[in-house]
Amino acid sequence: MTGRHTERTDWPIALRGRAVMLRDFRPGDLDGVRGIVGDDRVTYHLAFNSRSTEQARVMLHEIMERARQTPRPEYYLAITPLDSTEPTGPADPAPADRVLGFARLVLGAERAGRIGYAVAHEHQGRGYAGDAARTLLDFAFGRLRLHRVTAVVAPDNMAGLASVERLGFTREGVLRDHVHTNGAWRDSILFSLLAPEWNPDPDD
Repeated sequence: MTGRHTERTDWPIALRGRAVMLRDFRPGDLDGVRGIVGDDRVTYHLAFNSRSTEQARVMLHEIMERARQTPRPEYYLAITPLDSTEPTGPADPAPADRVLGFARLVLGAERAGRIGYAVAHEHQGRGYAGDAARTLLDFAFGRLRLHRVTAVVAPDNMAGLASVERLGFTREGVLRDHVHTNGAWRDSILFSLLAPEWNPDPDD
């Protein structure tokens, strides 16, 4: 198979993991999006600077527009918790459909894709990012039948590096001055995972 992946899957989409649900974004998700892309503690390791409320609104609109394109160029999905009692504060349970982060799979040529994901600062360290990535990889190598998925991680993002290694990615090398963020150029470390290497069972 050559050229851009052209199979159109159902819209809207929902992928169920062990701890999270990945679904297409909706207009009412602005507060969740703003809490991720507007937080310097999260965007420090991403490929863009923190965004204002209006910029987050535009970003959300563009994500929803691309989701409706045929062929679909990417799967930019909201991470929401399956457990409605997930705490956000002393007595503030999170609704099961609240946006805690995002997981993105950008489709390319030759059955390839690029994955990225992030979780709001207050929800980090609870396994949401890893489960979201694993759920999206199951989708990529299963339903979409991709052969190769890449990921890029900032060199000082220790949690991100550990995450892709746990998922079975192989380090390929350094992309020098790969992104310009926070007023400076930054390298990225390139990782890849091939379909025969993917282990869909995290307990193995």
